[in-house]
Amino acid sequence: MSAATTTEGGAVIERIVDISIRRRGLVVLLTATAALFGVRAALNLPVDAVPDITTNQVQVNSLAPGFAAEEMERYVTFPIEVALSSVPRKMDMRSISQFGLSQVTVTFEEDVDLYWARQLVLERLLVVRDGLPPGVQPELAPISTGLGEVYQFTLEADSSVATDVTSMELRSLLDWVIKPQLRTLPGVIEVNSYGGQQKQYEVQLDPERLRAHELTIDQVLEALAQNNANAGGAYLEEGGERRLLRGVGLIESLQDVENTVVASRDGRPVLVRHLGQVGFGAQIRQGAATRDGRGETVMGIAMMLKGANSRDVARRVETRLQELQAAMPDGVDIRPYYDRSDLVGRTIDTASGNLVKGGILVVGVLFLFLLQLRAGLIVSAAIPLSMLTALAGMAWFDVSANLMSLGAIDFGLIVDGAVIIVESCVRRLALRREELGRELTEQERVDIVRDATVEIYRPALFGMLIIMCAYVPILTLSGIEGKMFRPMA
Repeated sequence: MSAATTTEGGAVIERIVDISIRRRGLVVLLTATAALFGVRAALNLPVDAVPDITTNQVQVNSLAPGFAAEEMERYVTFPIEVALSSVPRKMDMRSISQFGLSQVTVTFEEDVDLYWARQLVLERLLVVRDGLPPGVQPELAPISTGLGEVYQFTLEADSSVATDVTSMELRSLLDWVIKPQLRTLPGVIEVNSYGGQQKQYEVQLDPERLRAHELTIDQVLEALAQNNANAGGAYLEEGGERRLLRGVGLIESLQDVENTVVASRDGRPVLVRHLGQVGFGAQIRQGAATRDGRGETVMGIAMMLKGANSRDVARRVETRLQELQAAMPDGVDIRPYYDRSDLVGRTIDTASGNLVKGGILVVGVLFLFLLQLRAGLIVSAAIPLSMLTALAGMAWFDVSANLMSLGAIDFGLIVDGAVIIVESCVRRLALRREELGRELTEQERVDIVRDATVEIYRPALFGMLIIMCAYVPILTLSGIEGKMFRPMA
């Protein structure tokens, strides 16, 4: 059985070699096609500095300003955990309850489609939402990872030029001008804001005035909510035209808040300004952002969509911010301080430089030992072809180009089989030429190359298989270790 299997394997190798020698044009065409696929994969391959080891997870964030950690745990986090405890293909679940914030993270199996998992979580949230405290709306976190922060910048005002620009106005510029523009970029899933004061309308009610007008805080809140809306009506026909009717009631200024009617006493309206002071205020803050120890600043962080090309996304963000700089008030500057494309560029330059130096060294050694330009070029051609084939495989298996995947390439292993086969062919041709004492004909060269290849191909194949088997244990790694080291194998 073993002998028969060996004979069949040898026959297969002989047929492959025969077809390759007879159909040299077809071999060149297939090689060029594989190279084109490799070039296309290289142009579209996601590029990052290191492998992304983030688990396959879905985060649920809930905000409840004013809730202490205990209340967040009891009234928000625990109901959400109960609702998500039986989600299919869930691996584990963890949560964080802080002042005003609840975060529940559900980790799924690695082969689970993330969008399918988010749909399951969203369905459970629709069920539990009615049992949460009023005003608490759980939301799914953006589809990003731990390496999603690809671009960070600050919004700063020059005190000598923009003397009247406050941190509240800087935060408003970030939230209402810069963020909407960055969110339209391909690959940007979210833009997070830090620092500054988040602007809001604030009414400071006087208890004595409320008591004098026999009103409560709830009545004031209800009046403000009901008067802050537009209403649509029907239409009037006039001169063959339709004139649409609409009631405009959205609050647009402090005066609108002050003139909101709360109640009527003795035929006279009681307005909000009769009950207290109206002004701009800031939402409850839970931290601040500083830069270079020069005081508070306003910070924006662009988050990348999971699976996107970090270098391309960072460059798009940089380009858009340069365009937005022209729309900023005098003295307000957008100053970047972290650009992932710089890190990725340095990483790729390091890996590419090492690959080029290693390739040149291998080619030089090949020419030195083979002592033939043609043989050296044939063996050296295996390096770019193997690289392009590897890039196509990385694109097929969704492996990004990073320091681990590119840095693991060993040119000695790549050209090992080619060196053995070409050296055997060169030796057999030289021996036959010396034996006959003349130059070989084309058919004689073809026959010798075929016999030399068949003779050495089997041990060369087993040698390559042994080298490949050395990486099998790495391929079996799972979890975070697998995400980190599998690209190397």
